[in-house]
Amino acid sequence: MNSGLLNSALTFVLGVLVVLGVIFALQTINRTRETRGLQVEVAAINNSYMRLQALAADVNAYNQKTPNPDLTRILQSVR
Repeated sequence: MNSGLLNSALTFVLGVLVVLGVIFALQTINRTRETRGLQVEVAAINNSYMRLQALAADVNAYNQKTPNPDLTRILQSVR
């Protein structure tokens, strides 16, 4: 009788551990997908930021060649 009770308890513990393992695996999959999605968003933001910096450098170079008071004011307010 004691052996049957111990066997049932260990089987129950094993079942709980299997269920927890599946839950943790699913959480890992979901978080990995979320992390990859965030990495794509960060890359897009960095790309946009670099393009904006290049545009600002081009505008600054243009303003040095052909000065414009309005453009100079805008560039000074951004710095």
